[in-house]
Amino acid sequence: MGKLTYNSHITAHFDDRVLAHLQLVVGAKLRRGESFYFSWTVDPDLGGGRNSIWMNPSIPMSYSYVENVSTTYNRDWIEALSESANSTVGLQLVPEPAPSEPVLVAAGGRPRQRR
Repeated sequence: MGKLTYNSHITAHFDDRVLAHLQLVVGAKLRRGESFYFSWTVDPDLGGGRNSIWMNPSIPMSYSYVENVSTTYNRDWIEALSESANSTVGLQLVPEPAPSEPVLVAAGGRPRQRR
């Protein structure tokens, strides 16, 4: 499980693959100077509930990964997450769809088998 640390006070845990896709979508919006909400449900083992944060380019955040391996990216999932981020409710985690095109590969990486 990787983690997103937001404003040094909020930490959210996500699977490394999920976190890598979120980093691409969040980074693209923040580079364009776009602010938006990001909401997710908290695992019941961690207390459950729902969190929502205001993502803004001026607020520091970091991404930490457990695996030290480049990931492959699903273009269709990136599009679905981006559409969600552009909606009035903001970025919501949506299930990963089966890719309709070959996956994108992180810089310096190569495609790897899914587990």
